[in-house]
Amino acid sequence: MSDYRGFPQSGARSGVAMDLGLRSYMQRVYNYMTVGLGLTGAVAYGAYSAAVMPDGRTLTAFGQTLFHGPIMIVLMLVTLGLVFTMSFAVNRMSLATAQMVFWAYAALNGLTFSTLGLVYTGGSITRVFLITAATFAATSLYGYVTRRDLTAFGSFLFMGLMGLVLASVVNLFIGSTPLQLALSVIGVLLFTGLTAYDTQSIKSMYYEGDDALAMGRKAIFGALRLYLDFINLFLSLLRLMGDRR
Repeated sequence: MSDYRGFPQSGARSGVAMDLGLRSYMQRVYNYMTVGLGLTGAVAYGAYSAAVMPDGRTLTAFGQTLFHGPIMIVLMLVTLGLVFTMSFAVNRMSLATAQMVFWAYAALNGLTFSTLGLVYTGGSITRVFLITAATFAATSLYGYVTRRDLTAFGSFLFMGLMGLVLASVVNLFIGSTPLQLALSVIGVLLFTGLTAYDTQSIKSMYYEGDDALAMGRKAIFGALRLYLDFINLFLSLLRLMGDRR
């Protein structure tokens, strides 16, 4: 926050404008992220409801197609492609296109997450979501208000993320339960740290002189980063605390 002591009145007004602009920018980031999570949750619930009969065991024709055909693999590849598209091409997109890609990614994630209802009980999914939301909010708030520079942790967290991805791929083939447990614990720690780091990084991206297009692009890209932190933290916690059917 701006410190007005010792500054002339014009500087104070500039500081106030900077603070208001930063708050508006960060609010926009969080709003995009929240709507994206809501869209993911709504699509996941709708897809699961359409795919599974009321008995919770029998799949409908839609469920057979979604869960047992090649569609799920295609969805995963498409969502991965959308993440890379936004990561590397967001600065060349119009604001409307960037928004559309983000909403499409969130919606398609909802289709892939509909499978969670087959593995975990609805009550445990809700409970873990609330725990994730509380953890994310506290950690993101820390990243926003702390004066400690978290940049030094960025390389460490990125290396940890790469190691987590590689180990997860290996475990797909060996199916080790102890390794899966260890990866889930590491995932919770890693994505908690990334939430604080990404929040501070997104905050530092704010520039008062940006035009509406540049500011909008930054807000959407920042929302994507926090969205990814949230859902990966949620999945890691769900593997640790979720009640399986």
